[in-house]
Amino acid sequence: MPRWIIQAEAVAGREMDGLMWQYFSEMALRVMGRPATEAELRWAIARDPHDDLAPPGGVFLVARGTEGEFLGCVGARLLAATPGTAELKRMFVPPAGRGAGLGRGLLAAAEAAARDLGATRLVCETNSQLTEARSLYGRYGFAEIPPYEGHGRADHWFAKELGE
Repeated sequence: MPRWIIQAEAVAGREMDGLMWQYFSEMALRVMGRPATEAELRWAIARDPHDDLAPPGGVFLVARGTEGEFLGCVGARLLAATPGTAELKRMFVPPAGRGAGLGRGLLAAAEAAARDLGATRLVCETNSQLTEARSLYGRYGFAEIPPYEGHGRADHWFAKELGE
């Protein structure tokens, strides 16, 4: 039985701002191989905002442990340019939540949420340095596709058709 609860939460507020800062900091370290400066983090957040991970066209899911502690998150948002398609965003499991299947749980919850938004297809992007993400997507039915959007340092794009 999972030791977490995954549910929709607002992607705004002091706690979520801190979590997004943590997410972008880890992505920068993994992709650039060095810590990002504060200016680089502010630029990255401004360039790829997350305020649309909210109803009616998006959702932000948070996994919390039995004491309410943050263990991970993922978002999904409908892509206006591609009807029926949702994009997976901010898939993040910090070290405290790793190794227990939480990534798989978040991915399944995001797929269900994307279906609830009306999507029949889920797409995502990642970077070569994020080998765990690429492996997870492949194990759960995502196939590599050509680029669908340009978000900086992505060099792998995936899609999955969502069944009923």
